[in-house]
Amino acid sequence: MVRAIRAETPRTTFLRKLHFLMMAAALMVASSGAWAQRVEGDRARAEGIYATEVKVNGQGETERNGAFARGLAQVLGKLSGDRSVSSKPGVGNELRQAKIYVKQYDYRQDEGVGPTGAPSFNTLLVIQYDEEAVNDLAATLGIAIWPQPRPKPVLWLAIDDGSGPRLVGLPQVNAARPALNRAVERGYKLGLPTGNAAEQAAVGAIWRGDSAAVARASARYSPPMQLIGKLYRDTTAGWKADWTFVDAGKVLANWSQTGADARQLMAGGADGAADALMKRYAKRAPSGEPGVYRVTFTGIDSSDDFIRLAGYLQKLSVVRRLAPVRATPQGLEYELDLVSGMPGFNRLLARDGVVDVMEGLEGQPPVYRLR
Repeated sequence: MVRAIRAETPRTTFLRKLHFLMMAAALMVASSGAWAQRVEGDRARAEGIYATEVKVNGQGETERNGAFARGLAQVLGKLSGDRSVSSKPGVGNELRQAKIYVKQYDYRQDEGVGPTGAPSFNTLLVIQYDEEAVNDLAATLGIAIWPQPRPKPVLWLAIDDGSGPRLVGLPQVNAARPALNRAVERGYKLGLPTGNAAEQAAVGAIWRGDSAAVARASARYSPPMQLIGKLYRDTTAGWKADWTFVDAGKVLANWSQTGADARQLMAGGADGAADALMKRYAKRAPSGEPGVYRVTFTGIDSSDDFIRLAGYLQKLSVVRRLAPVRATPQGLEYELDLVSGMPGFNRLLARDGVVDVMEGLEGQPPVYRLR
């Protein structure tokens, strides 16, 4: 008997594909607790110090793990205000396992226009990291944290492109966008003056470097912090920027920059302010002093135990160097060169669950037991 073949209508084909996509999405959410769930119409977006957006070339696991590492470096940079935080001892090891710090993630595709005018698409991985876990990591590695809430200094920027200096106020916000965006990348925000007629008169004070006069003009704004900059044409480099950062009437930093790109110089102003704020306000959590410590490990009953313990210790981000010293009736004594002292070391042991902290004798090296 010949069976009749029923042709699908376009609507039937659409419904079948839609059902398949819904099932696939449900399986994806069920298989990964870190995948963020959103209601229709929402767009994934990073908000806060512990979230970031990283450009990716695909949605594969390898690409995603690389983005997790880059994102964690960005979050640590915002948390600490330190541009070189990725080069700190122990940070590289933790970046290689950055996925353990991820609370949830999602993807967003942004559409733009390429150099030729054709549409271009960028895929962004939007990552939310676990606040408590990241704070513990910073404490473990002795990374200073810039406390929240953070101040919002006022950016008093005057630009002279050859037609005379003019103040950049709220109506000209896009002109200051490079500085405003860089400040957000560094973990804080900058404000702009309203730009009214009275404030326009502050251009003269900016140009002659009278930070006290600018501070008086900024008295209506809170907090009493000003990032004062003048950007002007330079016959040699193209542009030059002179910057002053003031906190409660005290000048914390002065610096100048030259370059061909005025936008980069504006971003450099936000960087300099972040450096000054971090230097003044960032605090380290109690994590002990870096140095060499002696500890004793028990539960090492075979060569396999010895190899397992040594391999685990070598992977710990707080351990710069280790060496077995001697075997005693209490166990195997090690000498550990630690990045941030015993509290940081103990935090990692508690996190990993490979070694238990035991009660040691007073005046003797701390005692740990290999599980």
